[in-house]
Amino acid sequence: MPTEQQTPAPPARTARTHPVEALFSHGRLVAIPRKEARREQLLVHLADTLFERKRSYTEREVNEALLTVHEDCSALRRYLVVAGLLVRPRDGSSYHRGR
Repeated sequence: MPTEQQTPAPPARTARTHPVEALFSHGRLVAIPRKEARREQLLVHLADTLFERKRSYTEREVNEALLTVHEDCSALRRYLVVAGLLVRPRDGSSYHRGR
């Protein structure tokens, strides 16, 4: 008689292993995470997927890119700048990828 194979239980998901895609529904960000670590994961994901390295962006281009995922583009832009993922000069004339 064949024995049943037991599959191991999947590991418990934590903020560290929980995929960023879980924050999205139909390609749109459901909400900006309040927890700093989770928000950092999101910001890194957005920087990697929406902005090219070695390219300069106007504020309008940054806003348009962020609006593709969430209506509060100014909050996302501010979080990206504070996190060092987007860098802008003092005059705010352009943005480029940071770290």
